[in-house]
Amino acid sequence: MLQDRDRIFTNLYGLHPWGLEAAKKRGAWDGTKFLLQQGRDWIIEEMKASGLRGRGGAGFPTGLKWSFMPKQVGDRPHYLVVNADESEPGTCKDREIMRNDPHLLIEGCMLASFAMGAHACYIYIRGEYVREKERLQAAVDEAYAARLIGKSNIHDYPFDLYVHHGAGAYICGEETALIESLEGKKGMPRLKPPFPANMGLYGAPTTVNNVESIAVAGTILRRGASWFAGLGKPNNVGTKLFSISGHVERPCNVEEEMGITLRELVEKHCGGIRGGWDNLMAVIPGGSSVPCIPASQCDDLSMDFDTLRNLKSGLGTAAVIIMDKSTDIVRAIARLAHFYKHESCGQCTPCREGTGWMWRVLERMARGEAEKREIDLLLDVSYQVEGHTICALGDAAAWPVQGLIRHFRHEIEKRIDDYSARSRGDTIIPVAAE
Repeated sequence: MLQDRDRIFTNLYGLHPWGLEAAKKRGAWDGTKFLLQQGRDWIIEEMKASGLRGRGGAGFPTGLKWSFMPKQVGDRPHYLVVNADESEPGTCKDREIMRNDPHLLIEGCMLASFAMGAHACYIYIRGEYVREKERLQAAVDEAYAARLIGKSNIHDYPFDLYVHHGAGAYICGEETALIESLEGKKGMPRLKPPFPANMGLYGAPTTVNNVESIAVAGTILRRGASWFAGLGKPNNVGTKLFSISGHVERPCNVEEEMGITLRELVEKHCGGIRGGWDNLMAVIPGGSSVPCIPASQCDDLSMDFDTLRNLKSGLGTAAVIIMDKSTDIVRAIARLAHFYKHESCGQCTPCREGTGWMWRVLERMARGEAEKREIDLLLDVSYQVEGHTICALGDAAAWPVQGLIRHFRHEIEKRIDDYSARSRGDTIIPVAAE
């Protein structure tokens, strides 16, 4: 259980003013110049020692990612790009940071940019986040007015920050598609290599990080890597924002320690599952792109990267979607399949063709208008899409389908049997839920 003294986002719910003076009282911009004076290498080593793993979904070590940037700044400038294109269904954590604690993000941008030799940072914000963009821009203007950032600021490190409003495309959450969009082109992923750290925005060395990954940097550096590393579990340390939605009494965003159990997370912060814990059917633990987990695996489920990976799922963005026994699980996954079909940029054939094919088959399965042999065919096609595309959208489309078949094949088969019986005019005797 996370103690209040260890919380980083102390205004997550907007109970206090979001402006600069209130943010300073909560600890933002405290000793920033001192942190910068410790040098680029010190900041990167502290971030490595903290054990922070990227909060945007992949869980890659943040300090290590920063270290990939060239040590020397040559003819090409360095850039930091903050991914605020929070488009994963179920995920709604970054918007609360931008809405209620934007100065933590702005300060984090400056510290991270300094560590990578960047004098400019772009925050790419989701098209639908209109009010969040206005709030963030107002906070940036406050920081400029107070000379905390800018060409000539009180920290003696020239630094400019730009807020860029996207047009609402899910694919722009992929870092190279985001860079393409930022350059004014169609948001389509690039082939890698070259990686952004070598050739990113405008052909210059670039690092792309999630909002939460950057917003926690200032607090980690102030309080020390050992403090952050002392929270959570080995290799899964620190605090994390969880977005819990679905069939719970009180859906919410909450900051908790990594490794908290799903049951404690839901019962402590959400008032429990609708109808009680025994009414749980399945959970999607990390946003819509990760495979679901059945209730049988959830009693002592630790919410961390490694545990969920071992269960063939993932922590992702920690967007926890709870589904009780009233859920039509087949139709729910079909709905997600339609989302990925709609959001595919169409660049890669397996994704362009496969996402639509999987959705159409799942729609028929949801109605029972399929044959049982098609279940294995659907699974096979999902494996043909997974890992065969430029970016991870193909994986994101395939994994929910794989989770459905892995754990709920019997639901699909029952749907097909019931439809066949109705077609023959047989009497269907409902089976009581286990």
